[in-house]
Amino acid sequence: MGNTVSCCVSPESSPKLPSRQPAERLEEFLTSTEVSDDNSAPYLQHISDREVPDELALESNPSDHARASTIFLCKSQTDVRDRRKSNHSNHISHVSPGPLSKKYSSCSTIFIDDSTVSQPNLKSAIKCVTLAIYYHIKNRDSDRSLDIFDEKLHPLSREAVPDEYDCMDPEHKIIYRFVRTLFSAAQLTAECAIVTLVYLERLLTYAELDICPSNWKRIVLGAILLSSKVWDDQAVWNVDYCQILRDITVEDMNEMERHFLELLQFNINVPASVYAKYYFDLRQLADDNKLSFPLEPLNNQRAHKLEAISRLCEDKYKDLSRAAMRRSLSADNLIGIRRSNAVLS
Repeated sequence: MGNTVSCCVSPESSPKLPSRQPAERLEEFLTSTEVSDDNSAPYLQHISDREVPDELALESNPSDHARASTIFLCKSQTDVRDRRKSNHSNHISHVSPGPLSKKYSSCSTIFIDDSTVSQPNLKSAIKCVTLAIYYHIKNRDSDRSLDIFDEKLHPLSREAVPDEYDCMDPEHKIIYRFVRTLFSAAQLTAECAIVTLVYLERLLTYAELDICPSNWKRIVLGAILLSSKVWDDQAVWNVDYCQILRDITVEDMNEMERHFLELLQFNINVPASVYAKYYFDLRQLADDNKLSFPLEPLNNQRAHKLEAISRLCEDKYKDLSRAAMRRSLSADNLIGIRRSNAVLS
């Protein structure tokens, strides 16, 4: 998965619990954290007692669990359904759909793209992530925000922010241009784009915020800043971003990063299952919006490359299985597989 840093935060030290938590569960949760009536020794909780119940975590923290649906894909379904209804109406009206733009494999030619879950295509990943941000802004529930992310209070450039800056939703190409400039200048990878979206949705869930026209640039910048430090081995410093956005100060970047981490409750761990879920949901989003990944015919060179990668992964899993078999057995598991050296007479 790359470099991930996990941070365990107990519920006692968290700023606040999810507001959607039922009252009876909340009362039981708070009661279990109190010390016992016996003054001789404090009551020590088991770790399973301190964790939020799984069904509540699935409801409130979709960026932490692989079974929960991503927020951006849910927000995009309204537009997708409307588009499908329009296409169905056009089909009934006998309107010609035009030439097919998508390439399909045949018996003689196989078309594949160069984007995989472990090595996504950079341009396609940025397009999909920015499209997810676009749907977050367009189909937001309200305009909940914080001053630290308000572009009027903390501008990113010396140009005057227009008065209607908080009323006009940005287009997809404007969001894409902003994110692409940062990724190109900082030389970030496609994996950082996916982790950026994970942190963004985690922030909106934990802090109960909405990404809107007044704060989207600073929220996206904070998510990119954090993902580049967590994922890449050679992290980009805050002063480097100040050279990209020349009108922003290092102090402002540091303060925004500090607030971002506090709102995330310092939970910057991204499990492999969550990362894979976001990758495939982004591919689904691209397919729903006709954002095709670049397809190329499978030639001998690409076939040998795929075969080599497959063989490398297979050898890696074989080595892991052998290492697991060589582990010593404990006294509690004497019925397991036993191996002995052969005696040659």
